[in-house]
This record gives sequence, structure tokens and C-alpha cells, in this order.
Amino acid sequence: MTHQEKIDLLKKFAQAFNNHDIDTLMDCMTDDCIYDASSGAFEFGTRFEGQQAVRESFLGIFKVFPDAQWNNDIHFVDGNRGASQWYFTGTLEDGKKVEVNGNDLFHFKDGKIYIKDSYRKNRV
Repeated sequence: MTHQEKIDLLKKFAQAFNNHDIDTLMDCMTDDCIYDASSGAFEFGTRFEGQQAVRESFLGIFKVFPDAQWNNDIHFVDGNRGASQWYFTGTLEDGKKVEVNGNDLFHFKDGKIYIKDSYRKNRV
């Protein structure tokens, strides 16, 4: 994969998140993909491994935040690693709005995203 192809993949992935397009999201990821969520009981947050577990996790995000958007995205690539910065907005079922900065760190493998490691601010 060229540098530009990796950038294009991250842009496609970001757009699929904003469209809540689960099939395109999963097409961008390897069969043995890993998603490390930004929160959880472990030092890496909560880990989801494999297409089915990652799919269910992403669908869970869309259920909790039906209007979720990741805007102002900027993407960086260096070798087999990448990063995206974004501004998340979403509304919880109780009407509470969430607006935070965040980023994802990526590992690429076989022309796809192998690992998505998410970080976001926690407003208090």
C-alpha cells in the first residue's frame, strides 16, 4: 500500500463512521482486526477481536449515539502506522450532548486496518 492509499483508506473509514455504514467499516478492516475502545477496565480500554466482535461494538456506538459524528478529521500515516484526529459529537438517549476531541491510532496489514486504538477526552 502506498502512503496515499493508506490516507485514502483512513478517509473512507472516517466517512463510513459518519454514515454509520457498518459494511464499509468492516470492509476496511482485516478479518483478524482488533479494536481497543477508549474506555474499559484494562490499560488498553476494552478490546474487541475479530470481525464479529468489532462489528457489534461499532453498532453499539451507533445505538448509544444515533446521531454520532466524527468531524474535522485529519489523517497521518508513517509506514504501517496511521493516526486520525477528530471532534466527536453525539446525543445520548436522555438528550445529553457529548462533544469531545479524540484520536485513533492505526496499524495496517494486508492493505487494510488491522488495529484501531481509540482515545478521546472525558469531559467532567
